[in-house]
Amino acid sequence: MDTRETASRTGEALSGEVGPARRRGLADEAADRIRAAILAGGFAPGAALREVELARSLDISRGSVREGLSVLAREGLVRSEWHRGTKVVDVTADGAEDLYAVRAALEGLAARLAAERAAEPDFAELDARVDRMAEELARGAQGPRLLALDLDFHDRIHRIAGNRRLYDGWAGIRSQVHLYQLTRVRLGHDGYRAVVVEEHRELVRLLRAGEGRAAREAAEHHVLAACRELARHLSPATPPTS
Repeated sequence: MDTRETASRTGEALSGEVGPARRRGLADEAADRIRAAILAGGFAPGAALREVELARSLDISRGSVREGLSVLAREGLVRSEWHRGTKVVDVTADGAEDLYAVRAALEGLAARLAAERAAEPDFAELDARVDRMAEELARGAQGPRLLALDLDFHDRIHRIAGNRRLYDGWAGIRSQVHLYQLTRVRLGHDGYRAVVVEEHRELVRLLRAGEGRAAREAAEHHVLAACRELARHLSPATPPTS
């Protein structure tokens, strides 16, 4: 058999195995809408997510809802169990310890790399984000609004760090971090508001000074202090009460 015939048959085999691409627009829309509802507090940690009700509310098929929930399961935001349905993940002290340990490692590396690679336009963007936090805080913004600005700040640092795999790691836990931080803000609202601006402003100062080691340590401390604050309000393996 000549090379061209082998290549042709191999191509046919691969084509048969892979099959046509599927459009996932509705599934992605379902994932986006359900994620937004969870992170807005519409579904509390541990709440059941029923396909029939979600399909009716979103006006799409149960299949699209199921695919959307699978996306959220891969993000660690929901958990599905055989014959028990799908639920928003619980927020527990044990879960916080695991999640924030990973986040601290990612944030520390991102801060060190950002200190090495950032230019003045990057610092200006970070300054603007912290200024926005301060403005919102002065106007009496609620915790969830401040948290959205907080996470946007960290998104930017991970972008500045310039390491694609590092950013993918952050993106992979971001939804879980958002859920856990929402619980932290709800249970320790005043404590969060007291530190949110100055901790971020200090991190920008270290980045601008090019102090990579100090920036890494500050980023790690920032995350682990948040974990300790949350854990104070939670019992091991016990979800928070509403």
